[in-house]
Amino acid sequence: MIALGNIAVDQGHTVRYYTAAHLSNELMEAQDEKRLLQIEKQWMGADLVLIDEVGYIPHHPRAAELMFQFFAARYERGSMIITSNRGFSRWNEVFHDDQMTAALLDRTTHKAHLFSMNGDSYRLKETYSY
Repeated sequence: MIALGNIAVDQGHTVRYYTAAHLSNELMEAQDEKRLLQIEKQWMGADLVLIDEVGYIPHHPRAAELMFQFFAARYERGSMIITSNRGFSRWNEVFHDDQMTAALLDRTTHKAHLFSMNGDSYRLKETYSY
């Protein structure tokens, strides 16, 4: 994912990178501080947004709603690359609401290119055992 972002930057595109946890925290803080529109301009202005680790940890329900708004807005206006360690059937465990999760998946997969990468962890392969 990072390599694709680097290629986009090399071609003159603007790219923003977030982990899902960082994005959800940033969105909640921005909402609390009444600067959500300011944050929205930052990620809406990017040609490509990379969101890593969706599904690694469940989100607070308020954060899940803000993440939905983020994905819905990006769906309508810009490209995203999303990584997750969970299959779509388990995203409701992260976002806590079946209807919202279904709508989120509908938007993020519409006209998308999906890649499923299964295999051994490259990090585990580089682990030394004694």
